[in-house]
Amino acid sequence: MTINIERFFIPALVLIVTTVVLFIVRGVAIRVLHAWAEKTETGVDDIIIKSLKTPSAYWILAIGLFAGLSISDLHEKYVFYFSKAIHVIIILSITLAIANLTGKIFKNYIQKSDLPIPTTGLAYGILKGVIIIIGFLIILSVLGISIAPLLTALGVGGLAVALAFQDTLANLFAGIHILMEKSIRVGDFVKLETGQEGYIEDITWRTTRVRMLPNNIVVIPNSKLSQSVVTNYYLPEKRMSLLIPIGVSYASDPEKVEQILVEEAKKAAGEIPGLLGEPEPFVRFIPGYGDSSLDFTLICQVKEFVDQYLAQHELRKRIFRRFKQEGIEIPFPHRTVYLREEKEWQK
Repeated sequence: MTINIERFFIPALVLIVTTVVLFIVRGVAIRVLHAWAEKTETGVDDIIIKSLKTPSAYWILAIGLFAGLSISDLHEKYVFYFSKAIHVIIILSITLAIANLTGKIFKNYIQKSDLPIPTTGLAYGILKGVIIIIGFLIILSVLGISIAPLLTALGVGGLAVALAFQDTLANLFAGIHILMEKSIRVGDFVKLETGQEGYIEDITWRTTRVRMLPNNIVVIPNSKLSQSVVTNYYLPEKRMSLLIPIGVSYASDPEKVEQILVEEAKKAAGEIPGLLGEPEPFVRFIPGYGDSSLDFTLICQVKEFVDQYLAQHELRKRIFRRFKQEGIEIPFPHRTVYLREEKEWQK
């Protein structure tokens, strides 16, 4: 009975006590680190703490197993198996920690920098996937499993997998193509071939998500997006021209109308958010002679696509008030209607 206690009970007790004590120390340490991280300006320390929170639990389990195993009187065969299990737990936890930490630091760094690299779900997934695959190969090597037969089996079954997941692979490679080409980036405002427009929220391994102005999400398969015509309003730059058509009566002086429009646009440039004063706004007598009006086009610059709505709203009100002050008429279409009265004897 004493031998059984020494072989099983005492190692198990050491394992449990060691694990519980380390979990208590881990909880206190995490609270202290969180309190310290909140006082710092950088966000890297918060990322490191979150990334190591889950793997640290596996490390504690591995240490507890090692402590119990070190005082046990088990057969060498079982000690060997437990040692391999401890190695696998440590390698797996370190792999997950590195994958999460690298991915989050990469995403945080790119978002804060001006580098033209898209921080998408696809790029984040590829980075984590590569690290996890490397860790998986290391685990196989530790377990003494040869990688060569596995690679051979994957090569033979690769064709069948490619045929079975043809659409999935097409979307995956289309997403990689979109990322490498950089014609569409996360945060860009785009207009789809179907007429829908909005901000690119994310480019994942299968779909691209577009957040429309009413705050709805349009989900597009990457393969379809790569084959469609897309207008990107953020390329080559966010700034864009705003064209406002304006019609006045034929009795108006074109020179005076042009002067008023330019004055109002210049005055509004420093007052309307998003409306730029440089380059200076100008007016063109285009389209020209309308059916019932002289048609002009006021051309100015806005910071980005969505700024045009407020700029047009405010500019039209200012121009309307100024035209009323200057006595310039804004015409409306006229129609002449002829009424024919039929005689009684013609019915």
